[in-house]
Amino acid sequence: MEERLLNMICVGCPVGCDIKVAVEDTKVLSVEGNNCPRALEFAKAEVANPTRVFATTVRVSGGKLPVCPVRSRQAVPKNRLFDISREVARLVVPAPVEVGQVILPDACGTGVDIVASRDLKTEEESA
Repeated sequence: MEERLLNMICVGCPVGCDIKVAVEDTKVLSVEGNNCPRALEFAKAEVANPTRVFATTVRVSGGKLPVCPVRSRQAVPKNRLFDISREVARLVVPAPVEVGQVILPDACGTGVDIVASRDLKTEEESA
């Protein structure tokens, strides 16, 4: 197995340190450039199983606005983001929409729901 050096921006705290992570396969050997101890746990998670919170908009029919913001209830595997994006892009949700409403349950088999991030009234309710 070969050692690799990865450059990352740590998001374990608000500082956002530029870190260098020495990796062998999926094992973190060392972390440099961090200002707090959270970088090691961030690097381990990022190397072993990177995840992201998904956020976009979904089309709405009969709403005050043509789209509504949505997000994943929790982080999803990074390698599934494009699959989830394609699935959400095919949806058209009828108004009204309530914040927290499940728009796409179990997105692409991840076990994570995509939910509305705001309320959206119908065209008639907004008049």
